[in-house]
Amino acid sequence: MASPKTAVSSLSLLVALIICFSPVHSSNTIGKGYRLISVEESPDGGFIGYLQVKQKTNIYGSDITTLRLFVKHETDNRLRVHITDAKKQRWEVPYNLLPREQPPPAGKVIGKYPTTVHEISGSELIFSFTKDPFTFAVKRRSNGQTLFNTSSDSTSPFGQMVFKDQYLEISTSLPKDASLYGLGENSQAKGIKLVPNEPYTLYTEDVSAINLNTDLYGSHPVYMDLRNVGGKPYAHAVLLLNSNGMDVFYRGTSLTYKVTGGVFDFYFVAGPSPLDVVDQYTSLIGRPAPMPYWSLGFHQCRWGYHNLSVVEDVVDSYKKAKIPLDVIWNDDDHMDAHKDFTLNNISYPRAKLLKFLDRIHKMGMKYIVINDPGIGVNASYGVYQRAMANDVFIKYEGKPFLAQVWPGPVYFPDFLNPKTVAWWGDEIRRFHELVPIDGLWIDMNEVSNFCSGLCTIPKGKQCPSGEGPGWICCLDCKNITKTRWDDPPYKINATGVTAPVGFKTIATSALHYNGVREYDAHSLYGFSETIATHKGLQSIEGKRPFILSRSTFVGSGRYAAHWTGDNKGTWQSLRVSISTMLNFGIFGVPMVGSDICGFYPQPTEELCNRWIEVGAFYPFSRDHANYYSPRQELYQWDTVAKSARNALGMRYKLLPYLYTLSYEAHMTGAPMARPLFFSFPEYTKCYGLSTQFLLGTSLMISPVLKKGRTQVKALFPPGSWYHMFDMTQAVVTKTGKRVALPAPLHFVNVHLYQNTILPMQQGGLISKEARTTPFSLVITFPAGATEGYATGKLYLDEDELPEMKLGNGQSTYVDFYASVGNGTVKMWSQVKEGKFALSKGWVIEKVSVLGLKGAGSASEIEINGSPISNEAKKIEVSSKEHTYVAGLEEEGENKSVMVEVKGLEMMVGKDFNMSWKMGINGAV
Repeated sequence: MASPKTAVSSLSLLVALIICFSPVHSSNTIGKGYRLISVEESPDGGFIGYLQVKQKTNIYGSDITTLRLFVKHETDNRLRVHITDAKKQRWEVPYNLLPREQPPPAGKVIGKYPTTVHEISGSELIFSFTKDPFTFAVKRRSNGQTLFNTSSDSTSPFGQMVFKDQYLEISTSLPKDASLYGLGENSQAKGIKLVPNEPYTLYTEDVSAINLNTDLYGSHPVYMDLRNVGGKPYAHAVLLLNSNGMDVFYRGTSLTYKVTGGVFDFYFVAGPSPLDVVDQYTSLIGRPAPMPYWSLGFHQCRWGYHNLSVVEDVVDSYKKAKIPLDVIWNDDDHMDAHKDFTLNNISYPRAKLLKFLDRIHKMGMKYIVINDPGIGVNASYGVYQRAMANDVFIKYEGKPFLAQVWPGPVYFPDFLNPKTVAWWGDEIRRFHELVPIDGLWIDMNEVSNFCSGLCTIPKGKQCPSGEGPGWICCLDCKNITKTRWDDPPYKINATGVTAPVGFKTIATSALHYNGVREYDAHSLYGFSETIATHKGLQSIEGKRPFILSRSTFVGSGRYAAHWTGDNKGTWQSLRVSISTMLNFGIFGVPMVGSDICGFYPQPTEELCNRWIEVGAFYPFSRDHANYYSPRQELYQWDTVAKSARNALGMRYKLLPYLYTLSYEAHMTGAPMARPLFFSFPEYTKCYGLSTQFLLGTSLMISPVLKKGRTQVKALFPPGSWYHMFDMTQAVVTKTGKRVALPAPLHFVNVHLYQNTILPMQQGGLISKEARTTPFSLVITFPAGATEGYATGKLYLDEDELPEMKLGNGQSTYVDFYASVGNGTVKMWSQVKEGKFALSKGWVIEKVSVLGLKGAGSASEIEINGSPISNEAKKIEVSSKEHTYVAGLEEEGENKSVMVEVKGLEMMVGKDFNMSWKMGINGAV
């Protein structure tokens, strides 16, 4: 649901004037730096040092006199550098929200004495420092590269470290050729790679994702740095764990953080591969949540399904159009006057809704509804009554802070309060008893407010009036500028126009549980609500929760999926969706996607065709539209329906692969959708590529992203690539190249890389039925190679169990292997805990082997050591020659073929081995 901050633009002129007349301070005038006065080893294996300010200034407040430095190699590949006030506890991201090691508490400052340590070495990362002025560097042991260095030089001039109560600043130099990714959430018009001198502000805001290069719904102060050193790639990541608003200035040769509070809490993870980086990062912040199998199906939503009959018609129309659909959603249309945990018994009568849900649940479909955090102020509303009785709301001067969202006047629950978490869980339980939902969509949780400042409910008029857009503020409000929390000394570039930090959200001087200020905790609101929602859903039936959250923070992926918010039905929004999706994979939120065809306004027919060809391969695939837009379900246009059947048809065949990717994400943090450089870090031409992406290590999507195009110029890293819609088509390149691919309207280019074994099923209109179909394996070798080796994997389980793991008797994991050489093709499997797969009766019915040298077919087939008679077993063997869209680049190369063997009955849950000889014309 949208609530565009239309008033933001009205601030622009005022803000521009303020900026014009505001003093500009260089870093050297803001602070003069610190000197290190002592350092010693701490009992926990870390090091503690103390820093003393060199000279105080009063710009943005007075410097904190003495700081405490804590340095520890927490693992072989993770280094922590924590700097805080030596004498006074400061705000940090709560350790109960994001569990991690705690540094020693601030205490008595150790007196001056000579430092005998100048560097602190770990297995791969080395921390070194200078004493006066204090600077530090982090280096990689294996190649000597400096990853982070706060010491300025002539090539990257910046000031000394600054540490004041409401202003912290620190910088690092960077090599010119470093490629940086991350620092979100924002819509990056120029692609996934960070661009020097673009604004990167981190502060959660309800600002539509159509706004480019501004702070949006989430805050992720982490970046990945990829460098090619002497032809060898090295990646690492830097997290500044801090929830306060911040500006990050990237200038190409340096990066500067300007933060409005908290502490410096840096984590450095060493990589060296991009996959290593996300593994190490998510081992710190929490592994991504396990997802139910059905969540990987297609989802349909719209703000404006006015009654249950419309929803029923949508479900039936998808079935009639033969377009897959797993989940139907309601925006707030099902609610009574937009109030959370309620049902409109006129447009969504409960008896009829329960009958509808019983019908779709038996089919295997699911139902999800929206929930916003604002609780309507209404004395007759049971949710409000129980909330007041439990004292769960955020306070301003001792009273619940009043705001306005869709129900009108609302109070906001304080999810930092344990009582709120318990109350929220109870409300989820009550609503689930009313309506058996299958997940929750938590929106507007940045948190969004249609008003600003201190407000009261107007007397003598209805608020809202029920006329016009629902997001116009109707409360009586006055600005709050009397405290340094509402009007801080340093103004971040909030909403891209340096808006006040309390604009259209909670007043930043409001208080949470235990006196925590909104000023500090603002960007944690959605994260804390997500944790409470996860706990509530999991307690209902012990099932695996599904939560979709708009606002996210470091660690949100442990509990929820994310969609990229209110995008636009434009080609630019389609292109930007890929960069945002890929960034969230780096952030540890792999289950991500954008509103397919755009949230508003209505897309063109051509655009919606092309969007479903991309969106069918988002990890989270959902069509969603605005209340004020015309209907845009995929069956509304015949051409879009055709594209949807094609693209989603492939997705549903790939569900076993996608589910295995979600298991890998849960175990190692590996993104489901990822940039090409994850698999090809040596190939520098793909470092800035944002128009193609991979699913897993080897399935590449190369979509049409511009109007009127009927071909795609796709970049192919070195190797052999096979088209998934016609496996006889191949692109082969020894050094990597761009290739012009045909892309008529209903055609999407999806290629599978060499050395891969891809498990597939036969698809269907619902994941439940698709999951019962026989398996096939697609095995790819380098085209025409005399020798080759391929691997793949498959994870299966009872997908609604809370945990996604082996060892519970209801899961199976299979490693697949294949080789070719000496005229023989071999494939085999190694099964872990096969009982579950055997109980489901899953069989492998077909294998397709691509890239075999020669022009012959298979003979002398053996399975588990026994020869197979084609006639007796009804086995079909066929071969087709490959056609090269981009051919082998050396003259005289031999032809290659695809061999298919059908009619097999190999059990997925049992080890198998299979082999055959290539025929007379196919000497290998």
